[in-house]
Formats: sequence, structure tokens, C-alpha cells
Amino acid sequence: MSLAAHEFQFVSSLVRREASIVLEPGKEYLVEARLLPLARKAGLASVTEFLLRAQSPSGRQDRDSIVDALTTNETSWFRDREPFTAMTELVIPNVVKSRGPSRHLRVWSAASSSGQEPYTLAILLKENLPPGWTYEILGTDISTEMLARAERGRYSQLEVNRGLPAPLLVKHFTRAGAEWEVAAPIKKAVSFKRLNLAAPFPPMPAFDVVFLRNVLIYFDVETKRGVLKRIRNLLKPDGWLFLGAAETTMGIDDGFERVVTGRTSAYRPRTGTSAPVGVTGKG
Repeated sequence: MSLAAHEFQFVSSLVRREASIVLEPGKEYLVEARLLPLARKAGLASVTEFLLRAQSPSGRQDRDSIVDALTTNETSWFRDREPFTAMTELVIPNVVKSRGPSRHLRVWSAASSSGQEPYTLAILLKENLPPGWTYEILGTDISTEMLARAERGRYSQLEVNRGLPAPLLVKHFTRAGAEWEVAAPIKKAVSFKRLNLAAPFPPMPAFDVVFLRNVLIYFDVETKRGVLKRIRNLLKPDGWLFLGAAETTMGIDDGFERVVTGRTSAYRPRTGTSAPVGVTGKG
């Protein structure tokens, strides 16, 4: 049975309010497919019963589960390849040259899902930074379930087969029963925390590189504008922003300039548009 109009309205309003995700009419089938496992897990006979419980004063946990379920969590190792090639061939040499005295790199994976992107970045930096350099990577996501998986750092054979070269698997993972666990040196360099990109950011130090890939496509223009402004305020003046292939800052935030690198693009703050180093991304 498909969702009633009022049920879809409740769900779409909830995810818009909590995560700024826009669910257009016609997505009822997607909502029902995502929520049916939640209803079954709760021992309820239908999505309708689950939504009734979620709307009750005691339904906060259910409402959080709905937002989690409707957050897209598609990810893989070295996803789309080109941004990581750009990191290796352009960004790292550039940063090494300009950050010589500090020898430290800060990277933010702003929609880290189950952890493949931030761990990919950690492996890439470990493989390509000169000796004596250190790095730290922050992974954030709105889904507490995905963050818990990311912090655990364990992946099935099927998951590691999605984009992870065999030599890197052997080098940077250890067997953990039927799973593969991220090796300690890589895991130590990555931290995770919950963050809603559509809300004011907590205080954070400035970043050299931000990966914000395949997220903006789910937001309306005003939300995109706010997110990009806050990220620009957290990028170092000569920092780098990577978006998804279908995303751009053009026509949304003119504080960035586009840099074509190979078969992908990166974005950098225009002179004078990023906040001084150390200023947070509030606002």
C-alpha cells in the first residue's frame, strides 16, 4: 500500500526541517521502501503504524531514524577517481610547497557516510605525502548510524571490492573474521562527528582541503548558498574544495573560482573572500 498524502507530507516536512533535504512529490515509493524496514524492526505491521508512532510526543528516536533512512549513503573507495587523481597530481604538490614550515595537512570529508571517503583520503595522503609530514582528516555526517559504522572501520569483502585496489587493501587493512578492518595508522588519522551541513557549524580550525561531494544536489539554492559560504569561511585562503561531478559553485557563490584539473574541477576561494585562518564557519 502506497503512502497517503498526509503521511508523505509529514516525512517530507521532517527531513526538510531536520536535514534540508527536499523530497518532491513522486518520491512516495522511495520513502515507503526506506521506512518499511524500520517498521518491521519495530515490530509494527505497516509504515502507517510506524509513522503514527513517530508523530507522537515520544517518537523522537523514530523521527531521527526516518531522517537517517532518507539520507543517501551511496559511497565507495576512490569514488569517481578523478578528484583523488587531482589530489595526488595537483593539490598535494601545491600544499607541500606552500605549507613547508608546518608540514601538516587538515582535510574535511563533509559527507562521510560509512567512512570510505575519509579513509580513502587518509590512505592517499599516507602514500603520497613526503616523509615528516602529518595529516588529520575529519569525517562528518548527519546519520548517526553511518557514523557508527565509519568509526568501527570494518568492511565486508563486497564493500572493499568497490574501488579499493588490492595492493592498498593488503597494505592498509587487516583481516577481522569475514571482514576487513582499517589498519591502526590510518584509523588514527581520521576522526568522526555528527554535523548537519544545513545548520550553523560548530567552531572548527581551518582546512586545507574540503570534500563536499554529491550533497548539494539534495538542497535548494538558498541552502546551497549557506553551506558554501560557511565552508568558504573554513577554508584556508589557498585551500581547495571538491564537489560532485553534477555540482558547482557557479551561480550560487561567487566567492569561489573554478580550477579545471584533468577531467574534474576544484574550487578555490577568490582572493579576500575566505575568512582569516582560525575563524569558524558559523552563520
